[in-house]
Amino acid sequence: MYSKEKQQLIDFGNKLIDENYTLGTGGNLSLYIRKTETMLITPSGIPFHAIQLEDIVSMTVAGKILEGNRKPSSEWRMHAIMYEKRQDLTAIIHAHTIYSTALAILRQPLPASHYMIAVAGKDVRCAEYASFGTEELADNVFQAMEDRKAVLLANHGVLTGGTSLADAFNVLEELEYCSKVHLIASSAGTPTIMSEQEMANMAKRFKTYGQADK
Repeated sequence: MYSKEKQQLIDFGNKLIDENYTLGTGGNLSLYIRKTETMLITPSGIPFHAIQLEDIVSMTVAGKILEGNRKPSSEWRMHAIMYEKRQDLTAIIHAHTIYSTALAILRQPLPASHYMIAVAGKDVRCAEYASFGTEELADNVFQAMEDRKAVLLANHGVLTGGTSLADAFNVLEELEYCSKVHLIASSAGTPTIMSEQEMANMAKRFKTYGQADK
């Protein structure tokens, strides 16, 4: 079941590797089919380029395996809590991007030093540290990502969400870009942070950005 959606997970997992947003088996991706309450998630410990359709795990957000012989990603709780408690998300990407992870290692949030961070929210918080794969980490990440589509994971990486994998990947790309320019600017001086009023304006403008539906 859901072969099209499973292929999307494989394709975007490969894209993470091809565009140097993670290495080896670092990171995981999922989709949520809300109509059937089914979470599709990449398997644990298999390199992205080696994942096949049959390796994608179908499960409930409570952890029950519905289809597949592989172990789901060790971070499945971090995905499940988002789908269980947020109605606006149906796709999650977790990766170990360089610049966003550098901020996470510093345990610093990403402020609005560049307006494009508005794709994720008015800023991006850094979740409190917890060991990977734990319920504690899932809880910390959920809390820090409130009202946002991205969160930094202390000493770990980044997680983004969206209405599709393409949406979540776009947030990941913009977050990585904004993290990079913020760190470069910080090395030369003190970045100027945009006001909350202007970021609220950006959020409104982004809703009508792009090609209008016909």
